[in-house]
Amino acid sequence: MLSRLSLTNNEYGWEKLYSERVAMAYARRYGMKVRIARFENCYGPEGTWRGGREKAPAAICRKVAEAEEGGSVEVWGDGTAVRVFTYVDDLVDGIYTLMQSELEGPVNLGSDERVTVAGLVRTVIEVSGKKLAIRYVPGRVGVHARNFSKARIKSLGWEARVTLREGIARTYRWVEEQVRLAREASSAAT
Repeated sequence: MLSRLSLTNNEYGWEKLYSERVAMAYARRYGMKVRIARFENCYGPEGTWRGGREKAPAAICRKVAEAEEGGSVEVWGDGTAVRVFTYVDDLVDGIYTLMQSELEGPVNLGSDERVTVAGLVRTVIEVSGKKLAIRYVPGRVGVHARNFSKARIKSLGWEARVTLREGIARTYRWVEEQVRLAREASSAAT
């Protein structure tokens, strides 16, 4: 029997695939060109950074920004899951490149820089300048790794330019400011 969590994750994937199928069916029926950009873990400033709907980079940036010097951050799983995080500016550039091309159908957009969750957390801590410990706890981890071919978008000369460290530095500064503003607002309200 499927657990509620695996069913939810499965529905999320099917929802995306079904949407692609609908778009492609519409294209066939009405002779329209359809280009579908599949993102590999978008992150960057100005995104959701709290509330449970944020992506891993923003969540880790928030946890690190909220942590006291010498404290720790809590991370779900054992840190070995492998991910590809792609900075938002690179994805916007990829979308533009795709839309100016003759490619049709789904195209994977993402960085070639693979990192473990532990590596992501260490990068955020390093960027913050804090000395923090990492505590691994049971929690949702998802699949251990995925391997997306980016050959189609690369055939157009596109590739991600922003390294994880650069993107995390930009994102961390923004999230850190949001945490500071939220604390100030909370203090003013009491």
